[in-house]
Amino acid sequence: MTLYSCCLVLLLFTWNTAAYGPNQRAQKKGDIILGGLFPIHFGVAAKDQDLKSRPESGECIRYNFRGFRWLQAMIFAIEEINSSPALLPNMTLGYRIFDTCNTVSKALEATLSFVAQNKIDSLNLDEFCNCSEHIPSTIAVVGATGSGISTAVANLLGLFYIPQVSYASSSRLLSNKNQFKSFLRTIPNDEHQATAMADIIEYFRWNWVGTIAADDDYGRPGIEKFREEAEERDICIDFSELISQYSDEEEIQQVVEVIQNSTARVIVVFSSGPDLEPLIKEIVRRNITGKIWLASEAWASSSLIAMPEFFRVIGSTIGFALKAGQIPGFREFLQKVHPKKSNNNGFAKEFWEETFNCYLPDGSKSSPASTSFHKGHEDGLGAGNGTAAFRPPCTGDENITSVETPYMDYTHLRISYNVYLAVYSIAHALQDIYTCTPGKGLFTNGSCADIKKVEAWQVLKHLRHLNFTNNMGEQVDFDEFGDLVGNYSIINWHLSPEDGSVVFEEVGHYNVYAKKGERLFINENKILWSGFSKEVPFSNCSRDCLPGTRKGIIEGEPTCCFECVDCPDGEYSDETDASACDKCPEDYWSNENHTSCIPKQIEFLSWTEPFGIALTLFAVLGIFLTSFVLGVFTKFRNTPIVKATNRELSYLLLFSLLCCFSSSLFFIGEPQNWTCRLRQPAFGISFVLCISCILVKTNRVLLVFEAKIPTSLHRKWWGLNLQFLLVFLCTFVQIVICVIWLYTAPPSSYRNHELEDEIIFITCHEGSLMALGFLIGYTCLLAAICFFFAFKSRKLPENFNEAKFITFSMLIFFIVWISFIPAYASTYGKFVSAVEVIAILAASFGLLACIFFNKVYIILFKPSRNTIEEVRCSTAAHAFKVAARATLRRSNVSRKRSNSLGGSTGSTPSSSISSKSNHEDPFPLPASAERQRQQQRGCKQKVSFGSGTVTLSLSFEEPQKNAMANRNAKRRNSLEAQNSDDSLMRHRALLPLQ
Repeated sequence: MTLYSCCLVLLLFTWNTAAYGPNQRAQKKGDIILGGLFPIHFGVAAKDQDLKSRPESGECIRYNFRGFRWLQAMIFAIEEINSSPALLPNMTLGYRIFDTCNTVSKALEATLSFVAQNKIDSLNLDEFCNCSEHIPSTIAVVGATGSGISTAVANLLGLFYIPQVSYASSSRLLSNKNQFKSFLRTIPNDEHQATAMADIIEYFRWNWVGTIAADDDYGRPGIEKFREEAEERDICIDFSELISQYSDEEEIQQVVEVIQNSTARVIVVFSSGPDLEPLIKEIVRRNITGKIWLASEAWASSSLIAMPEFFRVIGSTIGFALKAGQIPGFREFLQKVHPKKSNNNGFAKEFWEETFNCYLPDGSKSSPASTSFHKGHEDGLGAGNGTAAFRPPCTGDENITSVETPYMDYTHLRISYNVYLAVYSIAHALQDIYTCTPGKGLFTNGSCADIKKVEAWQVLKHLRHLNFTNNMGEQVDFDEFGDLVGNYSIINWHLSPEDGSVVFEEVGHYNVYAKKGERLFINENKILWSGFSKEVPFSNCSRDCLPGTRKGIIEGEPTCCFECVDCPDGEYSDETDASACDKCPEDYWSNENHTSCIPKQIEFLSWTEPFGIALTLFAVLGIFLTSFVLGVFTKFRNTPIVKATNRELSYLLLFSLLCCFSSSLFFIGEPQNWTCRLRQPAFGISFVLCISCILVKTNRVLLVFEAKIPTSLHRKWWGLNLQFLLVFLCTFVQIVICVIWLYTAPPSSYRNHELEDEIIFITCHEGSLMALGFLIGYTCLLAAICFFFAFKSRKLPENFNEAKFITFSMLIFFIVWISFIPAYASTYGKFVSAVEVIAILAASFGLLACIFFNKVYIILFKPSRNTIEEVRCSTAAHAFKVAARATLRRSNVSRKRSNSLGGSTGSTPSSSISSKSNHEDPFPLPASAERQRQQQRGCKQKVSFGSGTVTLSLSFEEPQKNAMANRNAKRRNSLEAQNSDDSLMRHRALLPLQ
């Protein structure tokens, strides 16, 4: 049974080995063997397997110069370690390196070779088999390149815990240690690259992109991570497509149609060069330009894509590249390659043929087929494609430095350095085993592994705990996921002015170790868009919303597609593409463009505005006119007109009008707390004082003239002191109302933001509208009483009392303040104060004009009427009218009695009044002569009644004669009771001058 198993395994191994042959591997014996997987070719020729004969392994096509350089980096590192006295002394490392042809099938064939050899060693069949060509087990594998290939390889190697250290597989799926137990890598995880891509898009303020990913374990996880990062940054994806180098033409055409019809200009591509190449060729054929390509590390410097003939389409590429490393002596090593000198490298012969486009006659593998090659760079891919033409034979003396190929481009060693670092990582793990001290090892009870019989799982254990310093002075240690955290360089594709080739200009970097927000650095001055432009292209679903607007959602569209909506009044946005507008502070308002907040306009009834100036001028005019009247009354204080109008009360009345006009000025200007508390009480008290004076003066005269016989009690009751007392009492009530108001709810200055949004009205908050109502109501109550007395006094002597004018003034007062109430309630802001000022001025001017202007006119312009005779005549006329009415009433009563007694006639009373019924004076005088006679001797009036006309006459002599006449009259009155009315008449005639 054991022998049978040995033969079965040897058969498997023999089949596997035969499939590759000597020229399909690079192999060297050693004490410890390292495996290697590199893409020396880009693919496998399509071949129908009809199974009519034994299936054969597919033929690899399209030579990859850069893959061969990576292989050379592994060989160089192993030879450098073998020659190092400090690292693994007395130990020799060997290698077995296979071509994966960039396919999973070829990679698994090579991996089976590693596994089969390890299984043979584990069976310990040396005693049964005499194998002179026996090669030790492969204790670690360096590779593979693509993440999809490494995933398949890792699944197989993980079953046997054979460590796999990849130099180019960056898929984040490979960090899953539950699935890929033995996988490690010297390239950063794609998770950081996807985040960096999203950061670049955010940096350039793009938000409308398309995504393309290779349909494998590299592209799908990478683009999925990018979508997650894009969603966090409000970046929208217009389309998302999957591609493969094996996609048929119809699928490629469909993807190109999507790209061509999309409005997104930025395209994020997670793919390798071979997978992207068919798509780029079709885009070039259709000449689809104007796109910005954001390249992942796998194709950012691929020579399959970075070709001059493709540059007009993908010249705006910005990509990620690994940090370049330094490998001393590697350049010379690359130049030494030669088929005759590289006995251990079965790929050298084909490399020579592809490089010089010739064939070696003794080559069993190479056919005289002509190939063309394409120039590339370190992280790009170069390929050779067979043609039908024949090649010339190679001489073997060709100079490798005379031909430019990706193989010799060692200016930026990125993947090559990762290969170099992977080999050194395995070597340092073996060194840790070699130098392990028993009791301090990593295994059970601190034991150490035997370096001469080391197994793969033991090397894996030490790789997980590896920590060393590389040749660049950097610490190398794998994290818990088997990853090395590294940084990225950001490159931009330029067209070389020297030879027209595509060069990769480093324009920034991405530091994974920095804190968020500080990881990305880009030098925009170095970036060329489309190969020549400095202007950053636009790739947004909607145009940027300028400051003063915000983004508005369009129903049914992605969030990146929006309309720009103007910020409402009172809100602003000072940045582009604002999601929302910010509210202005309380005392601020948005400017016209809504880009900032400016202080709100402050409004109040100002001294400097035209309306305020007009009101001020009217108030000053009122003060001037009142002062003028007061001056006139003071100068002519001893004239009959001034005496007849109750001189002292007139002075007080004029003073109150001065206060009324002055109180209106407190309503103009910026309201302060003290002006708010002073203006309403000043207005209320001034008007109450004014109306109280009018009320007392009017009521006094009314009572005197309506009294039938004035007595000393009347004169005492209506004395000057009592009049002032009544004025004080009426005014004191208003003062009490104001004091209570100011104590309980004092008015204050108030900044009103609610009336108009962009204006702050500085007004007075009255504190209590009820108190204001009491103040105005009490004033109106006194005005109503005054109006009542004035109305009753309207027929008193015109020159003695201004009852008619007081009536008119009270009517004006009521009209003003009744109109004031709705106007006050319907206005706002500064117009509230203006309405009240207008009401105060109108009422004050009405009182001043109606009461005083007529008297000033007589005093100044009609001095002939300002005499004792004129005043007495006017007063006596009123008295005679009253007496005449009484006489006629008695005459009518007497006549009715006489008629009832049989026609007896009573004697007429003796009086200075003569009665003529139904006839006139037969010899009337002319009007001018009559008026002159009245002025010289007295006055004569005619009073018409319903039953006739009564002629009244009164003469005035010298004061002595007047006194004698008075005594005679009193004597006659005491003797004749029927003449009492005549005595009352004469008393009223003399009252104004007392």
